[in-house]
Amino acid sequence: MKWMQEQSKYENTAYVALWGLLFAAPLLSLYIRTINDSSLTFNWQEVWLIWRHFWVYLLIFVVHNFILAPLLIFRHKRWLYALLTACMIGAFAFYQCSSKPDHMRRHQPHDMEMHESGPMGDRFGHEPPPEFRGEKPEFRGERFDRRPPAFIGEHDIVAIVIVILMCGMNLGIKLYFKTRNDQKKLLALEKENLEQQLEYLRYQINPHFFMNTLNNIHALVDIDPEKAKDTILELSKMMRFVLYEGDKKGVPLTKEFEFIRHYVTLMQLRYTDKVRISVDLPQEAPDKQIPPLMLITFIENAFKHGISYQHESFIDVKVAVNDKLHFTCRNSKADKPNEEKGGVGLKNVKQRLNLLYDNNYTLNIQDEPDVYHVELTIPLL
Repeated sequence: MKWMQEQSKYENTAYVALWGLLFAAPLLSLYIRTINDSSLTFNWQEVWLIWRHFWVYLLIFVVHNFILAPLLIFRHKRWLYALLTACMIGAFAFYQCSSKPDHMRRHQPHDMEMHESGPMGDRFGHEPPPEFRGEKPEFRGERFDRRPPAFIGEHDIVAIVIVILMCGMNLGIKLYFKTRNDQKKLLALEKENLEQQLEYLRYQINPHFFMNTLNNIHALVDIDPEKAKDTILELSKMMRFVLYEGDKKGVPLTKEFEFIRHYVTLMQLRYTDKVRISVDLPQEAPDKQIPPLMLITFIENAFKHGISYQHESFIDVKVAVNDKLHFTCRNSKADKPNEEKGGVGLKNVKQRLNLLYDNNYTLNIQDEPDVYHVELTIPLL
């Protein structure tokens, strides 16, 4: 997968850089020493001696990085990883302790060895050791130290700790890169899911809107054929917007406002003077964008549920634009509102707002006995 290849690329680059610096350190150190002290010469044997120890650490790192660590990170085999890592560190500890040079071990002096002549003297007439003469031996530093040589020393412990820390650091780096790429993968999946949900909601809006508009035209055909013709013209303009702009992530504010004006004009053809409709939209708008068909749902809902044929009704729509878009829509409430089944309406637009803006928007709906009031504030794209 692409994200795994990217992880391997950056991770291996970091490892190469770290090991390159580590192997270059002895060369740099010896070079600086030869510059500061003219009596010293560049000794490659000293460098190779240090590199010989580094190669052992590098071999352990390669085994852990490419064989053991993937068991834990990618296959989740914790016990197998712990067992094999412990065995590797144990093998290194045995190698480190058993490969010490002879001068690092404590040997008994040659003149203290027992000879064939027994405890009372040897064949050369030398005096036996003090302990065989009943005397307390005289200790001079470590010359008469008869303790067996230590199997593990201070340097061995330091080397083992270094190996453990190296494996831990390697595991931490791999977990960091894996976590970072898992987050990228999760964000990509969330974005894909978001786009699919928005696409589904847009496909819901289009037939829902056209269904209501065609119902309006059907009602006008018998009442006023001339108005029906004007309505069809307005509808053609609106269809052009929906077909060419409705599937985009954002449309210019001017086009969205123009679409709202066409819709309100279409709806005004259907109602009498008893319905007061006020639409206050900016004549000039900044070069910003808004998700298409976002505001029309509230306006459509106002016409559907706020118009009464028995008494006066009103719909007030206002939009203000600064750094954000502020939308308000107030409408009266009909005695028997037009309840159409199967609509998506407010549920749809709330889902879109949540998907698009998360918590970066405010929607306040006040459902009073006589007035329905909507206030929406959203950032501009």
